[in-house]
Amino acid sequence: MSSTPAPPHGPTALHAVQLVGRGEGGSGVHVRSLAAGLVARGIRVTVVATPAAAERYGFAAAGALVARLPERGGLATAPLCTATTLRAACAGADLVHAHGLQCGLMACSTILGQRRPLVVTWHTRSDPDGVRGRMMPLLERRVSRTARVVLGATTDLVDGARRRGARDARLAPIAVPAPRHPHPGGDGAALRKQQVRAELGAQDRPLVLTAAPLDASTTHEPLLEAARMWQALPEQPLLAVAGEGPARAKLQRRIDAEKLPVRLLGRRDDLPRLLAAADVAVLSSPWEARPVLAQEALHAGAPLVATAVGGVPELVGDAAELVPYGDARALADAVAALLHDPARRAALAAAGRAQAGTWPTEDDTVTQVLSIYDELMTYGEV
Repeated sequence: MSSTPAPPHGPTALHAVQLVGRGEGGSGVHVRSLAAGLVARGIRVTVVATPAAAERYGFAAAGALVARLPERGGLATAPLCTATTLRAACAGADLVHAHGLQCGLMACSTILGQRRPLVVTWHTRSDPDGVRGRMMPLLERRVSRTARVVLGATTDLVDGARRRGARDARLAPIAVPAPRHPHPGGDGAALRKQQVRAELGAQDRPLVLTAAPLDASTTHEPLLEAARMWQALPEQPLLAVAGEGPARAKLQRRIDAEKLPVRLLGRRDDLPRLLAAADVAVLSSPWEARPVLAQEALHAGAPLVATAVGGVPELVGDAAELVPYGDARALADAVAALLHDPARRAALAAAGRAQAGTWPTEDDTVTQVLSIYDELMTYGEV
């Protein structure tokens, strides 16, 4: 971080509430980084999150106060307790910064009738089915019109906020923290790679890695179909999937029934370590803004195959192999081609590290957000 300037609002530090809930869609990583940067600049930060998110992302260790929502909290499941927690956290705050649609809706209800500015960051896109899907445009419109500023992680999220009536929508690329000791070389790195591969059961076979929640919002079927196609390869790769969720049992049943070369790892907090040991990383999502997996893969120099969706092409540039979403054959072929082409993997690794060097840093992200806060405090509501 840069040197810590004096608080910009006189002797009383600005108090910003970060409402992040469960920290899904990369918002937890972002808020942890943002909280640390704001606190280092003299800002008082309160993070409103579930206990699990607070522990996983370490908001208190970043210097923030933490207000804990019910673990399954939300306007629909625990309205009274959630509203009470939010009102207490926001009491005396100068502004509220909500991350995601649900948190934006919570904030809208909490600050209704107040002149406290609301900032909302769209980290990802929601495409639910059924009644909620039909309600989504109305919910997004309410949040977009209530927020003083809407920040979008990609240009299409910004455009969507403007279509929903946002008064002020801006692009705000979100930085994933770079490794503190990136790309250690020498025998130690080789040994660590061997240890990870042994742990996963991939000592004598290629290792393909992905990371995604195991839930209905992430479609794993094309990736499992690609894994089925890899069974015909002379060297059958192992697909390791980092992530947890309610669809785990269903996915495991298919893996077992078809004897797929796939291992579900559960929730992991050592993604950079896993990527350093992988031959290829895969992102097969139907839509992403600035996916953590892609950013971590390029930082780590892991060759990446990704679906050309959302903000992914803009994020990775020429530093990844891009395939259409849902095309299992294209996905399988792209991975197989890389596994048989060490020179191409090395070229992508180098290109990935160069591309990562062009992204906004954590310091850039914090500086942009702080400038928006300062703007709102200086000029107030308009």
